[in-house]
Amino acid sequence: MGSGRANDELTYSAKKPRERRRREAIQKKRLLALGVPDAKVNKMTTKAIRQMLVRPEKVRKQWAGKK
Repeated sequence: MGSGRANDELTYSAKKPRERRRREAIQKKRLLALGVPDAKVNKMTTKAIRQMLVRPEKVRKQWAGKK
């Protein structure tokens, strides 16, 4: 029989809104550094931003000629 206590080693902390906002801000800065215009980044969803960062070299080549 169990002791009724949860094993602390198996519990994980909850995702925090502050950390989510921090990650999103970092991802936006990464896209801006790759050459994507600020107006375009601000209109994108977070899912689209993450999808673009999967292949950064492809994004850099795509936006290099559009400046």
